[in-house]
Amino acid sequence: MNFGPWARRAVLALALLGCPAAAQPERLASRPEVKEFLDEMAHRHGFRRADLDRWFRDLRPDPRVLRAIAPPADPAVRSWRRYRERYLDEPRIAGGARFWKRHARTLRDAERRYGVPREIIVAILGVETIYGRNTGHFPALAALATLAFDYPQRAELFRRELEELLLLAREQRRSPLAWRGSYAGALGLAQFLPSSYRRYAVDFDGDGRIDLGASPADAIGSIAHFLGEHGWEAGAPVAVPAQANGDDPAELVQAGIVPSLSPADLARHAVTSAIPPQPGRASALIDLASPDGPVEYWLGFQNFYVLTRYNRSSFYAMAVHQLSRELARACARDCDDADPR
Repeated sequence: MNFGPWARRAVLALALLGCPAAAQPERLASRPEVKEFLDEMAHRHGFRRADLDRWFRDLRPDPRVLRAIAPPADPAVRSWRRYRERYLDEPRIAGGARFWKRHARTLRDAERRYGVPREIIVAILGVETIYGRNTGHFPALAALATLAFDYPQRAELFRRELEELLLLAREQRRSPLAWRGSYAGALGLAQFLPSSYRRYAVDFDGDGRIDLGASPADAIGSIAHFLGEHGWEAGAPVAVPAQANGDDPAELVQAGIVPSLSPADLARHAVTSAIPPQPGRASALIDLASPDGPVEYWLGFQNFYVLTRYNRSSFYAMAVHQLSRELARACARDCDDADPR
């Protein structure tokens, strides 16, 4: 039976609530829009329609994916303090130091080649997958198909990523059904979406293949390559704490995450920092709010903006920045001397 859009949403809503009657949503392949997508993949990219039909034959929308991606009912529950505590705990710092020691030479090589500091690379791996411990268990094809056809808020993005996954699987000579990752289709230690995997992943261990799932070296090099391609400035700062002394800093915050504020702009609005802004270095005013405490303000520079290209959240970028500082302190003495290769 081919349910209409309203009925499909009702079935998935019941599934999200755990209703047994909704345990088996309709197969995605029965929908006209999915058939149209498969026709397009066959026409544009030369996939055999029989292969596409086989891969999609048993796919059903995954209610867990929609539950995981749904925004909080009350946006006010977002808390920088709680977010920070999640990613800057002692086990993650200690685990990062151990990872750094095991892969010290690879990290040095990536920093030399791409200009991205070792601590930033390790911090991203720590925030994304706890250094490879949690790369995701969702079947990537089903997750992306669910979001492409049952998550209208971002359907266009996820249809592109679904297309990219099929192309990636063909390039890697793997079945698209074999890939597993996050609920949003992010893959491997570095949690690259398929489009980033195809554009920025590199064979950094030199074994002739790219494997972000099993090769820490490939993940290290790929993260550094991604950040370098997005404009990382070697040796430049990421962010510094700021004080918003004026009546209302909202105007500067609303200017956005792209560094566009000059030192004169900051002075006019009574924004100061421990490190005076350098002439010619633009910044953005970043606000990190917690419902149970004061707002933290920071000046974010080009490298902070680059971190938000990895995940478009100022909370994420700041967590990476602060974890990188903790890792650099933890590894100040011996992490770089531990790799025997």
